[in-house]
Amino acid sequence: MSGIQLGPALLFCPADRPERYEKAAERSDMVILDLEDAVAPAAKPAAREALAASSLDPARTVVRLNAVGAPDFAGDCEAVRRTGYRTVMLAKTESPEDVDAVRSALGDVDVIALCETARGVVNAVGIARTDGVVALMWGAEDLVASLGGTSSRSPDGAYRAVALQARSQVLLAAGAADRAGIDAVYVDIADTGGLALEADDAVASGFAAKACIHPAQVPVIRAAFAPTDADIRHARAVLAAAEDERGVFTYDGRMVDEPILRHARSVLARAAEG
Repeated sequence: MSGIQLGPALLFCPADRPERYEKAAERSDMVILDLEDAVAPAAKPAAREALAASSLDPARTVVRLNAVGAPDFAGDCEAVRRTGYRTVMLAKTESPEDVDAVRSALGDVDVIALCETARGVVNAVGIARTDGVVALMWGAEDLVASLGGTSSRSPDGAYRAVALQARSQVLLAAGAADRAGIDAVYVDIADTGGLALEADDAVASGFAAKACIHPAQVPVIRAAFAPTDADIRHARAVLAAAEDERGVFTYDGRMVDEPILRHARSVLARAAEG
């Protein structure tokens, strides 16, 4: 896996709003300058010019490109070539060949493959194993649209079954290829409680980061990914107890085996990253 630090909170910023670039970068762990859905078709040329003129920290900046084959893809790549940015997110990634097309145009860049169509989700395993891919992200709304559906969520706000399957499938594909998994955005900006629950689930499920669309969502995501003091104490205690044990043992009334120890190591790794 690439050494790039992806999160935990990745914030989208429309590339045609250069006055927001610095603030978005300051308020997030990584900013995604978006040349795709966040920019109206008529504004895309100006967005590419603004991107080319920008100078954010390349280690904390991602550029979202339009899909391979889209009319704006070549122009997006030309704009990125004028910058120092070396991490791109490819919208609607559907095959390993799509990733190859990006690296053919841009050279040895890191690619976050956004699997947000039925074809992309089905091909996620092959995409994750492609050279240059450092992470997979999934997207719910484009996925459902690609199926002819109308909404990724039920009236109670929970994901529909097809969206949950896609979420799991993309995360499993990322993990199987030793790539990071990035959870989709939560579009109800005012519902911080719902975002917190979804971010908590992302952490527990194994996502490395979660994307967001508003700066107010960043602290909620960071809080979800940051282990509590109690989590850290428990993880350290379990690992310390394991030093004097052989194989499976009981700690605090619960069975502990190697998967549980790996959970504890993951908690401490997230604490160190924070």
